[in-house]
Amino acid sequence: MRKALPLLAACGLLLSTASSAIAAATPTLRGSVGPADTIRLAVKPKKGGVYRLTVQDAADDHNFHLRGPGVNVATSVGGTGAKTFRVKLQAGKTYRFVCNPHADEMRGSFTVPR
Repeated sequence: MRKALPLLAACGLLLSTASSAIAAATPTLRGSVGPADTIRLAVKPKKGGVYRLTVQDAADDHNFHLRGPGVNVATSVGGTGAKTFRVKLQAGKTYRFVCNPHADEMRGSFTVPR
């Protein structure tokens, strides 16, 4: 049992380090909605691949909804705070973000570079 404890500790450290490295390697996109009638994506993707999308929702009458090929994620109307999603974006494809209750005024889009 005494020999197993150092081995278990080493395995735990290795897994923790690997998880941190993977999380650090995933690029982050930053979206926001509210507090006024604003919606934006401050950081746009540079190429296709897996991204972490972090949305700061500052208004309970808005939401942030991103959709496109293989992606359909949204914060909730009535909720506020930060929400993070994992999305896989395809090169050359266009994605749209919108506040569902105010889709005529609050919307945007981006195309992922090839």
